[in-house]
Parts: sequence; C-alpha cells; structure tokens
Amino acid sequence: MKILLAEDEKRMRRALCELMRQEGYEVEPVDNGEDALAYIKDGIYDIIVLDVMMPGMNGFDVARNARKAGILTPILMLTAKGDLDDKVEGLDSGADDYLTKPFMAKELLARLRALARRGLPTNDGQLTFGDLTLDAKNASLKCDNGKSVRLGDKELKIIEYLMTNRGQLLSREQIAPKIWGYESDAEYNNVEVYMSFARKKLAFVESACEIKAHRGIGYELRCRDVQ
Repeated sequence: MKILLAEDEKRMRRALCELMRQEGYEVEPVDNGEDALAYIKDGIYDIIVLDVMMPGMNGFDVARNARKAGILTPILMLTAKGDLDDKVEGLDSGADDYLTKPFMAKELLARLRALARRGLPTNDGQLTFGDLTLDAKNASLKCDNGKSVRLGDKELKIIEYLMTNRGQLLSREQIAPKIWGYESDAEYNNVEVYMSFARKKLAFVESACEIKAHRGIGYELRCRDVQ
C-alpha cells in the first residue's frame, strides 16, 4: 500500500514514516501543502495523510483542491486542533477521517487499515469516463450508445479502479492488491486474465474507450473522445 504523508514537522514526519514502513507500507513524505497537492495530482496513492497546519497551503485546502480535481483517494487528516468546528471543516473539505494529535501509533495504523478496507469510493455508486457509465451498485457498465453489460466482481473492481485513476498508468503491482486484497497471494498473471475479460466487456458495449497495455509497465484506460 502506498501512502502520501504531508507533515511539516520534521521529527513527526520521520517518526510516522518509520512507523508506516515497519508495517510494510510504502511512504512518500512531503513537508508542505503545495508539494502535497502536486504529488497527489501526479501520483497514485492508496491513502493520503494530511497535516492541517502546513506552510504554503493548509491541509483543508489541499483536500478541497484534490477533490475538485476528481481525486477520490481516501484522506486522513492529522492535526493538533481538536475543536468540533475544525473537525467539521476537515470532513467538509473532503477528508474521510480525522485524527487529533497526540495519538497512539496503534490508533493511526487502525485508521489506515480501515480506510484501506473501504476500497475505491464512487459518486453515488456511479463513475463516468468518455462514453462509459459504471454503476457499481448494480455491477453494470453502460455506453452512451445505449448498450450495457453486467460485470463480474473482478471485472467491476478493475474497471472501477481504472476509471477512478483515469489518465494514469497503473502497474500490475498496484492493481493486484486493489482487486484481490493486500493479503492475497494472487499471481500477477491473474491481472492479465481479468484485464482480458474487462476488455471484452468494453468491446461488447462498443465503447470508444479501451484498456491499453504498456508492455512491462502496466495498464491505462483511455478514450479517444476524452480531452
């Protein structure tokens, strides 16, 4: 699991990085809000951890801008502020959870595990990209031409992940744990098999979108009608 950690206090940042890495997480640390937002827009993360009081841009504004950019990655806010109004502002800005300093290490790790278990968020059960609409609640994929198809569980998760990370190149190492879980021993060739199934569903509805494979690197969902 890959985590972006935005924390300006050096000692706290080092301690959190060490804690998360001991748990087997890959951590990318930044020390200010502007860098955090740039990393969020350019990278792919499973969870974003934001301190509120940071130079350049505070955590609330980082979260708001990330959500405006269509980034749905779960966000955990870390802050010394414990007032109810601050918690409300954090959640209203787009955060999924809120943890007030000081906190116990095991509580932070539990919050991270809980966010990871939530999986990919969707907008009221639907995602759109190009001529496609994915209805996650009903496990169906519909094209603007009126054709639709039911999706199997793994096909749904793959297409949902690709649509959520539109325009991003996703490696098999990123895709496999998202589809089969972080504790699964699923082989990477399973990704190729289910990508093939997902491609067939796109072909069935005659979508202008396609799953493009980049040999030895990964996959991306692209559509010739998308700017």
